Amino acid sequence: MVQPLRIDGARAWKASGTGSLVAIGNFDGVHAGHRAVLGAASAEAHEKGLAFLVLTFDPHPTVVLGRGRQAVLTPLDRKVELLGAPDPSLRVVVEPFTPELAQMTPRAFAEELLVGHLGAKVVVVGENFRFGHARAGDLPFLVRLGTELGFTARAEELLSDGEGPISSSRIRAAIAARDLACAERLLGRPHALTGVVVKGDGRGRTIQVPTANLSGVEEALPPYGVYAVLVDDVGEDETTRLGTGVLNVGNRPTVSAGFSVEVHLHDFDGDLYGKRLRLHLVQAIREEKKFSSLDELVVQIRRDIETAREATRRRAPPKGPRGGWY
Repeated sequence: MVQPLRIDGARAWKASGTGSLVAIGNFDGVHAGHRAVLGAASAEAHEKGLAFLVLTFDPHPTVVLGRGRQAVLTPLDRKVELLGAPDPSLRVVVEPFTPELAQMTPRAFAEELLVGHLGAKVVVVGENFRFGHARAGDLPFLVRLGTELGFTARAEELLSDGEGPISSSRIRAAIAARDLACAERLLGRPHALTGVVVKGDGRGRTIQVPTANLSGVEEALPPYGVYAVLVDDVGEDETTRLGTGVLNVGNRPTVSAGFSVEVHLHDFDGDLYGKRLRLHLVQAIREEKKFSSLDELVVQIRRDIETAREATRRRAPPKGPRGGWY
């Protein structure tokens, strides 16, 4: 029986007799640097006949340890999907990060989790990897434990460009600076926002620009303003392209309507309530602005729609009649 892509907890993994290569990390964004590391790990796992596992944690350790939560680039379900896309044999082990796990010593982490449950023969980590209670374990200690327990451990150097290592923090900074082209280059795809369509106040329809209001967006938001987007319908079993559109993120100051993440789809007429949409941000159009009248706002919205049409027209859809944009 083939195990699912996502394995909920190390104890649920059915270890093979040949053992596993385990890559450990948060992998937020599954960006170009992550994919380079995972590509090399995949090749090694296949060469050595090892199961290829990614070990990640949910919720993020900083949440459990009371250090707060920062907006993610990829929610867990999307992260698992992206991790598994390049190599069908990869399995993502999502270990619940609990106060009990936080108290585990580095030796117990290696003995029980890595070797006992996951059957690790090779362990791949980031250069600054720390593990165990109070982050007491580091890479040299992991290497020594591996020698004792029967696995090899190493750190992979992060992929770099002209400005330094590619990292999730750099991507967040690019999004915060409205530099979507930089974020896309580092991610290898546009940054996306995902949420469920809920009922709004209906104001958009009264001005012939209906919008879908998204609730529950977990990803890092760009600065308030207007953006050209590619739109997917994320179903339980498959993702399909809906088309292109224009996104507004902000407080809608002209009409004092409060915060929203809302998208107008070009040339679309249908019921989207309850659907889960993914909006891929491809171009910033303008910053949020308060207009002197509703008529002035409507004129600007029409301009925004045309700008978004032009920005998205240059994006060729993926091959095939179905499937998401990215």
